[in-house]
Amino acid sequence: MIKFLNLLLLFAAVAIVGQLLGWNPLLIFVSSGLAMVPLAGLMGEATEALAVHTGPRLGGLLNATLGNAAELIITIMAVREGLMNPAINEHMLELVRASLTGSILGNILLVLGLSVLVGGLRHGLQRFDRTHAGTNATMLLLAIAALVIPSLFSHSIEEVNHDAVEYLSLGVAGMMILLYALAIIYQLRGGRARSYEDDEYEAAEAEAPHWSVGRAALVLVGATLGIVVMSELLVGTVEHVVLEIGISEFFLGIIIIPLIGNVAEHLVAVQVAAKNKMELSLAISVGSSLQIALFVAPLLVFISLLMGNPLTLVFNEFELIALMAATLIAGLVSLDGESNWLEGAMLLTIYAIIALAFFWLPA
Repeated sequence: MIKFLNLLLLFAAVAIVGQLLGWNPLLIFVSSGLAMVPLAGLMGEATEALAVHTGPRLGGLLNATLGNAAELIITIMAVREGLMNPAINEHMLELVRASLTGSILGNILLVLGLSVLVGGLRHGLQRFDRTHAGTNATMLLLAIAALVIPSLFSHSIEEVNHDAVEYLSLGVAGMMILLYALAIIYQLRGGRARSYEDDEYEAAEAEAPHWSVGRAALVLVGATLGIVVMSELLVGTVEHVVLEIGISEFFLGIIIIPLIGNVAEHLVAVQVAAKNKMELSLAISVGSSLQIALFVAPLLVFISLLMGNPLTLVFNEFELIALMAATLIAGLVSLDGESNWLEGAMLLTIYAIIALAFFWLPA
């Protein structure tokens, strides 16, 4: 099914031609978004192919740093769009924060929910390593707490010193990246190295594309450039889409944009769950959320500062409530080391409720 997604590359030409000829912004938004789906998938395949050649340790590091590269590129383009158009800058920064929130929610509710539901319907009760799941759940709770603290304290701090809010975000971002680096070191020295000895991870390595290093690098560079171009077209039409359809930036950021950048990865997680490899499915969904929270979001704080358009880790109360609720529910589901289709249905129900709430949230 993932191979069929490559047919969507045709929409890249539609988006480029539409931009040059001044077509309807909604058509350009949809075309560029559809084109990014296979481009993100190709980027992931190229990373996996390189990981096969580098071995489990360096391969784990590659996946840890490039696993959400598409999401990072989209958000950087949004920050750049806001810098170039000061009138919509605050809307673009809100869109960036919403897309980060949406990526975390999408992985631990939509992807994990679909994986547990499909796996449970096909295989009944599925089991996975409780220790590994518990460590990931704890890390995820810690990551969400790190995102919540600047948001809660910023309102009081800003009344006294506006610049201090930015300094707080920079300090928290630096410590989150440090923690992410420590987690990678721990996994490469112990946890991750052991995981690659498991049958599921050996099977995942066997299913990775068997490309040469040159071909994998070429595909990686080409897909990255394609995502950069499509991201620029997509974020450039966001304001027009919001006005034309009447939906809020929050809904675009929390639901639509994360789906665009992660569809291929979502399908992989569901497919491996259907093959009764729940450990690997959990690693994809929860691991991706951890990478967004502990690496991508903090890295964006520093990148946006270098670009001259600082992004703070100050999320609104709706995003915070959704993040905390989703993290707690996903943690409870995974802590017992077992999953069934009903738990998957529960996660999907919560995601649908959150999506519905953000859809009706005024722009």
